[in-house]
Amino acid sequence: MTEALVQAAEGIQELVEAHADRAEQQRRLPKRLVQGLRDAQLFRMCVPAAYGGPEADALTMVRAIEAVSCADGAAGWCTMIASTTSSMSMFLEPDWAREIYGDPKAITGGAYAPTGVGTRVDGGWEVSGTWSWGSGSQHCTWLTGGTNTDDGGFHVMFLDTADVTIHDTWYSTGLRGTGSNDFSVDGAFVPDGRTVQPRLGRPTIDCPLASFPNFSLLASGVAAVSLGIARHALDEVTELGQGKKPLFSSRTLSQSGSMQAELARGEAVLRSARAFLHDELHNAWEVAVAGGRVDIPMRGRIRLAAVNAATSAAKAADIAYTMAGGTSVFETSPLQRCMRDAHVATQHLMVSPRMYETLGKHLFGHDIDIAAL
Repeated sequence: MTEALVQAAEGIQELVEAHADRAEQQRRLPKRLVQGLRDAQLFRMCVPAAYGGPEADALTMVRAIEAVSCADGAAGWCTMIASTTSSMSMFLEPDWAREIYGDPKAITGGAYAPTGVGTRVDGGWEVSGTWSWGSGSQHCTWLTGGTNTDDGGFHVMFLDTADVTIHDTWYSTGLRGTGSNDFSVDGAFVPDGRTVQPRLGRPTIDCPLASFPNFSLLASGVAAVSLGIARHALDEVTELGQGKKPLFSSRTLSQSGSMQAELARGEAVLRSARAFLHDELHNAWEVAVAGGRVDIPMRGRIRLAAVNAATSAAKAADIAYTMAGGTSVFETSPLQRCMRDAHVATQHLMVSPRMYETLGKHLFGHDIDIAAL
């Protein structure tokens, strides 16, 4: 089933490409594309088999996200958000997990940041707050929101979209089709059991995916989007180079020694970053399958590989953009979108270049907040 997810992602690339321009213009994924991704189970890759989900391993999820992102970064980003959010199904009380994720048409997304406030009431919580970066919120059936509660706790609340207001705030330089608007609730009721506590809660289901570190999964998913975007950029400039002759040149880009060197450099940057991430995920997954614990050093290496993948992908996209010269500046060129999308992706907290300092501190043997890993 897991390998079928990669095949499904590759099989849907034509549909994704066909809707990429419209997604960019509308600043959200078109309905037909949402349906295609949903029906291929690409929005719920981390739902366990016990709830009717694909229960993908970490590397399969990354490969599938890469494939979608190679066709369009925004579609890949929404695939990543929905699937990594679906991993919380393994921490919900089983009855609620079945109600939310037992429906194969359900799509979840939201925000982890604790910008909500929860007050204890009879049978649950009264929640108010506003969250940013609600990627894919317009097509979600449930949205999550990080919430500080009046008992001093931190919960991720599952919010009924009937209670949610989506604010038209997503005017961005890149990843425009993700529809990453702000969203809010005002006094929404969240019953007991429809919430998880990421730092304190334990999985309610036993499977390797449930024991895999959630932040490692999320960071790897974000990195996978970047890798797919950069792959698109390099493929695009390779094809362009077969016929384009720069002004005052009798040779195509593909015949230019300097351009040949640049393309090779871009391929090396991208492929080495991808191999690092895939290798670390493979090693960690073997530990999880064997019933072992993915320890702090291993989690640190996954996070380092994810940050490196995102920053390297942006470099590779920049190389492709520059190689194409004036062609890349027009909206008709996919290269300008790849460049913009790749740089916006690096701003996600999970793969921000600022993580290099934290990870370097860890490598030197200094204490860090391991909750961040």
